[in-house]
Amino acid sequence: MAAMRAARAIAVATALGVVATACGSGGGAAGDETLDVWMYQDSLVVVQQGAVERFNEGSGAQAVITEVPGDSYQDKLRTSMGSGDQPDVFFNWGGGSIRSYVEADMLLPLDDMMEADPEFQESFIPSVMEAGRIDGVQYGVPMRGTQPVILFYNEELFEQVGAEPPETWEDVLALVETFTQEDITPFVLAGATAWTEQMWLQYLVDRNGGAEVFQRIQSGDPEGWRDPAVLESAQMVRDLVDSGAFGDNYGSVSYTEGAASALLAQGEGAMHLMGSWEYSTLLDQAPEFAEDGLGYVAFPAISGGEGDPANVVGNPANYFSVSADSPVEDAAVDFLKQTSSDAYVRDMIENGEVPTTTNAADLLDLSPSPDFATFQYEMVQNAPHFQLSWDQALPPSVSEGMLTEIQKLFNGQSTPEQFVDAMAGLQ
Repeated sequence: MAAMRAARAIAVATALGVVATACGSGGGAAGDETLDVWMYQDSLVVVQQGAVERFNEGSGAQAVITEVPGDSYQDKLRTSMGSGDQPDVFFNWGGGSIRSYVEADMLLPLDDMMEADPEFQESFIPSVMEAGRIDGVQYGVPMRGTQPVILFYNEELFEQVGAEPPETWEDVLALVETFTQEDITPFVLAGATAWTEQMWLQYLVDRNGGAEVFQRIQSGDPEGWRDPAVLESAQMVRDLVDSGAFGDNYGSVSYTEGAASALLAQGEGAMHLMGSWEYSTLLDQAPEFAEDGLGYVAFPAISGGEGDPANVVGNPANYFSVSADSPVEDAAVDFLKQTSSDAYVRDMIENGEVPTTTNAADLLDLSPSPDFATFQYEMVQNAPHFQLSWDQALPPSVSEGMLTEIQKLFNGQSTPEQFVDAMAGLQ
């Protein structure tokens, strides 16, 4: 089996664009019954550590976690997958982050496992399972909390101007006018990086044209960018920018340094479209505001749009996938089933995550923030479609150019028409 792994690694290394050098991760050799589990290194990994301890107590194989620093995770994974020394089970984002491995036959299809254990398959929210599926085949199992993009707002500022949070796009436009007249920036935007701007286009395209528009693009048809919903959404972005919705200095505002969240908490901006992690960020930076002054609603509906207003964008979850040539395949599949166990779900909630399993509602009172956890859980559970962030859903060869074009649109360096042409030209 080891020879087969090495031969396949040599065959696919060129396709993955990596140099085939052993990374020495130290797991998965035939016969030693060691299950090498690669994890993105952060504070949430304690949940997976607990799963490993429980698994090792009742399994012939011994799972060992290799924590890989976040900034280098994807590069190290690509190198490992091309080296013949790949992990047996590994963390990923689903979608485009695993497509190249699927196309190189390096991942184990999980459909047979799911069909053999329908209770396990049905334990996850269906819209979350979609991002772990490539071309109709399941390759990823949800293993972390869900992270939808939510519209946060400053309750004190809304009370000050006598306004309610928006439910429709008309409400959004009216609020832009109301807040700009009061010299308050309507929307905080951390425009120093494009991924924050991407959130706006993701929701607008979905609301205007429905989930099918991006699904066509994600399936590999770049002409999908020429769907009228994309042009309409790009124009709506430009209209927001030109109306002062994001203020004048959004291009210099950083999210990673906490500047955007601070603007919302300090009352210098009224609303902030951001991933659900914004709540915990504010809880750390401005706890009194997070607990008593922070509001949150779903992205508004667009009148006449073809998209379901209950659709959600963001990160449905992170996923575990299994290497196709793992010498401990049976143990790897058994380990995946830890992710739906009561103990695993309970650990996630107590660690501040919102699970993606269908029966988690009764446990949300264990969350450090039960009200927000319940809002987030119901938002995801009721979503007909949960769109994985575009830059994760598309292969890196496309997503990098896409983010550049999005930033050019927001910065006024391209018109909506030029934006559409540029996106359709990405391959």
